Amino acid sequence: MQKRILKSTVLLVAAILVIVAVGLTISSTSASPSKQTAATTPPVKVQVFAPGNGDHAGMGGIGWFIDLDLEFDKSVAKTVKATGLNGFQLTGPGVHNNAQPFPGSFAPGKDDRFPGLVVLLSTTSSKIGGPGENLANLFNITGPTNISSSTIEIWDTWIITAPNFGVGKNSTLLVAEVADLNKDGIFNDAPNKVKDMNNDGKIDDKDLKALGLASNIVKVNFFINK
Repeated sequence: MQKRILKSTVLLVAAILVIVAVGLTISSTSASPSKQTAATTPPVKVQVFAPGNGDHAGMGGIGWFIDLDLEFDKSVAKTVKATGLNGFQLTGPGVHNNAQPFPGSFAPGKDDRFPGLVVLLSTTSSKIGGPGENLANLFNITGPTNISSSTIEIWDTWIITAPNFGVGKNSTLLVAEVADLNKDGIFNDAPNKVKDMNNDGKIDDKDLKALGLASNIVKVNFFINK
């Protein structure tokens, strides 16, 4: 009788140990994704307010907007200068190019006022560089909109004034912030042009990733109206 009781006790203890072990395994497994997400969260967050996915933008290929917000974590950019922003910007084509009160150049390529940003459109005309051309230097209004204890937000807006990006066709927008590649403590290393890094015949998010990024990549598929 005592042997039966002892055997039952041993089996009960063993069962309890198995349940505890399984519980710890489940707990450990469920906790790992959140740790992984936290570890891979980029220090710069990019948001695109316009255009939105599926939007039909503009009229006759013009009059539509690209409106961005970039939020820099102060762990990587403690000052506005560190974000790459080196001056307020209010610019545009013609008489607006490099004019007061907030001069900035207006041409394809990396932005002279915010030189870490990359903006690509799949339908960019070959006459201004084609799909790999960085369009960040065509943005009209750039400035810090919120400087808090933990983040610095830079907003950037562009109204398209010439039909250089398609009329009556689908287009894809890609936006990202390039990492501090030269390690000077400033996000200012965007290229004038993104190359086909993997030689697959197109410029896309894979080529942006190959540059080395500090942010997520925002991809927007939309339509440019006739």
